[in-house]
Amino acid sequence: MNFEFSEDQKFVQKSARDLLAKESPLSSCRAVLEGGKSHDPSLWKVVAENGYVGAVIPEEFGGAGMGYLELVLLAEEIGRSLAPIPFSHSVYLATEALLHCGSDAQKKKWLPKLASGEAIGAFALDEGLGETQPGEVTTKLAGGKLTGTKLAVAGGDVAQIAIVVAKDDAGKPTLALVELGASGVTRTPSESFDGSRSQASLAFKGAAAEALPGANAQSIDHLLDRAALLFAFEQIGGAERALEITREFTLGRYAFGRPVASFQVLKHKMADVYCAIEIARSNAYYGAWALHANQPAELSLAAPASKVAASDAFTQAAEEMIQLHGGVGFTWEYDCHLFYRRARFLAQTLGSPSAWREKLVARLETREISEAGAGH
Repeated sequence: MNFEFSEDQKFVQKSARDLLAKESPLSSCRAVLEGGKSHDPSLWKVVAENGYVGAVIPEEFGGAGMGYLELVLLAEEIGRSLAPIPFSHSVYLATEALLHCGSDAQKKKWLPKLASGEAIGAFALDEGLGETQPGEVTTKLAGGKLTGTKLAVAGGDVAQIAIVVAKDDAGKPTLALVELGASGVTRTPSESFDGSRSQASLAFKGAAAEALPGANAQSIDHLLDRAALLFAFEQIGGAERALEITREFTLGRYAFGRPVASFQVLKHKMADVYCAIEIARSNAYYGAWALHANQPAELSLAAPASKVAASDAFTQAAEEMIQLHGGVGFTWEYDCHLFYRRARFLAQTLGSPSAWREKLVARLETREISEAGAGH
């Protein structure tokens, strides 16, 4: 199999990198933090106008009609720029849920709005401390009414719609589409570790909601796998940028008449970060193939492996960035904390690395048992 991207796909990535370098410098992420804003609306508009938020939405619904290989590259560039916009949860989760589980009417109504950036989507799963599994939620959808509370919903303070993991009348997990401006919905902004990615708690008290007809336990698991892989590419982009900035800083900082980057211990640390990034990239590329080739069985293993490796790589890159910047690394004036905040935020998104490790082990054991049974 060929793991090289095509020239057209590389062009999409370069165009996105150039655009984000101009429209989303690190100062824009800092401005959101310092200004107490939820995101950068002007950047969201630019990204939407260039077709990025509707990358994989079919043209018939106003999207760009690209494939997943283009989307993973866009995710990498979003991560590289630390773009302070609700891109991830709107594109990787809300849009994907509608594409794969929504009815024709739901797609016709909402996909054009999501593709144009007119609407922002959110995805609501967590309900308390620890890992919330789709089959364990207490939020209920009955008779077209949604009742329950969701915590730490990324973008929940600015989104127009939310895709909510709930239980149906039969007690089985499903997805519900709810308009957040409707009666019966209360949203309370909550503090986020990364203030450039805002969050909110959502309380539903008999709010009008529609079930996504294609949603069930299996389709929700597939949705989370696809999103985990896309988040992994975002983390890889952030880790790579952190390493680049660290290398440049250490080459320009002198001690004892020589660049500190020439000291062996610093070389080893940056080499370790580089290796962690390349390990994550290797896992993510295999996952990208599985996603592009529509191989859910392979993606079920590649996604958790990618998420774990990318979480570790970004966290390591951000921590070493602070350390290798020396005494100024932890200060507000330097950008190291921007990467550390984003690394920690993304590492816990959709579940902690330990939860994804457990998921990977469980799936490997299930496959091994299945193959052993087939052999007999």
